[in-house]
Amino acid sequence: MNQEKNNMKLTKLELSWVLYDVGNSAFTLLVSTILPIYFNALADEAGVSSTDYLAWWGYAASIATLLVAFIGPVFGTFSDQKGKKKPVFIIALLVGAAGCASLAFSGSWIVFLVIFIIAKTGYSSSLVFYDSMLTDVTSPERMDNVSSKGYAWGYIGSCIPFVISLVFVLMQESLGISMKMAIMIALFINTGWWLLMSVPLLKNYRQIYYVEAGETNQIAATFRRLGQTFKELKKHKNIFVFLLAFFFYIDGVYTIIEMATAYGQSLGLDTTGLLLALLLTQIVAFPFALLFGRLAARIDNTKLIKVCILAYFCIAVFAIQLDKQWEFWLLAVAVGMFQGAIQALSRSYFARIIPPEKSGEFFGIFDICGKGASFMGTALMAAMTQITDNASAGVGILSVMFIIGFLLFGKAAALNRER
Repeated sequence: MNQEKNNMKLTKLELSWVLYDVGNSAFTLLVSTILPIYFNALADEAGVSSTDYLAWWGYAASIATLLVAFIGPVFGTFSDQKGKKKPVFIIALLVGAAGCASLAFSGSWIVFLVIFIIAKTGYSSSLVFYDSMLTDVTSPERMDNVSSKGYAWGYIGSCIPFVISLVFVLMQESLGISMKMAIMIALFINTGWWLLMSVPLLKNYRQIYYVEAGETNQIAATFRRLGQTFKELKKHKNIFVFLLAFFFYIDGVYTIIEMATAYGQSLGLDTTGLLLALLLTQIVAFPFALLFGRLAARIDNTKLIKVCILAYFCIAVFAIQLDKQWEFWLLAVAVGMFQGAIQALSRSYFARIIPPEKSGEFFGIFDICGKGASFMGTALMAAMTQITDNASAGVGILSVMFIIGFLLFGKAAALNRER
């Protein structure tokens, strides 16, 4: 019966939720491809070295994560109150979209990084509320399937604005426009796509699970409830240990996603080849995310998550010695095979083990180390690169994070079975 439900077509509400993944994934792809190249050009004009450029890009991503580390749990808890989830989601969405469009007007690498931090903070914050909506838009037995389809269609859908943007960026001389104008057009295209794909969710979403506000001072109540949630984590060891595991392995995943283009450029690889390889990652990720969603109907998703973590460990080890274009292409295919699966299965796994009426506050904690975060990974990779003056050494640290994540996830799965 559960298998039949997982194979059913998406409902109107589930489809609306999936479409936001299609929209926001355009920003994710932009951040991992075109934006680092543009930032590299700005930094190069200012005389910033390639290793420092990679480090500064990593530090900017880490600062955005620290901001979301505060915003996520606090406003996630606030959004659990009746009628609050959609308004705070809209605010985060608009901040992210406005920041994305504003990057077109940055004239220096420092200004660019400041605006990027704002845009990424808005984007990552919107995902806290978006992920927590999963408990409202579908049933527990359909979560793996719906979550996987969100990532799958997000990957393939984001290719549409990306390919259009790529035409302007790679053919800017033939089109008779400057690179700055090409980047500006790309930013506007992706911002428009993000906003357009958000409309169905804004129109159809209704908050089902919530907690009553109770107190007049809602801000004080939010902090009290958040403090209570952290205390409750001691009682829910299965949730606590999973969050620790998730912090390590997903941090490594998102560091690879965010730093791939910057890493390739620091090694002197061809820019066009890097962009096309990462486009291939999106295309490969689409069928494999759907495949893992179907496999989850037949195989315990804890086993599938373990497979994905081990695969990423192998990817990180392989990346240490990477110095050729074809190796980057091979890496792009490998990442695409497991990227959507590990994200989707982790999201649905977590949604099933938390109280649904507190999904906002729990997903606020989840997203501290979740999608787009990569605080520790980017910071360690940036620091190791600067210390050793070797980008490959920075990548090597990620393999350790995957091993720690794998061991902790095994412990979390065992605790969950005991409950």
